[in-house]
Amino acid sequence: MKVQCVLCDAVHEIDDDSLQAKRLRNRRIHMYLCQECYGRIDDNTRKRHATGSFRLFDDTKKKKKDLI
Repeated sequence: MKVQCVLCDAVHEIDDDSLQAKRLRNRRIHMYLCQECYGRIDDNTRKRHATGSFRLFDDTKKKKKDLI
């Protein structure tokens, strides 16, 4: 199966029977990232975590409405 990276537009070949190929076929919202782009995003995210100013927002702090 031929796939294209969404960031660098490089075309790669993956096995038709792999789990990743099945996910891409059955769920169109999934995107393919090549190993170089995935590694670059991983490294940059780890650097942001190391600065201490990186926060993930938590949805559990939202106020619950008691009307329902």
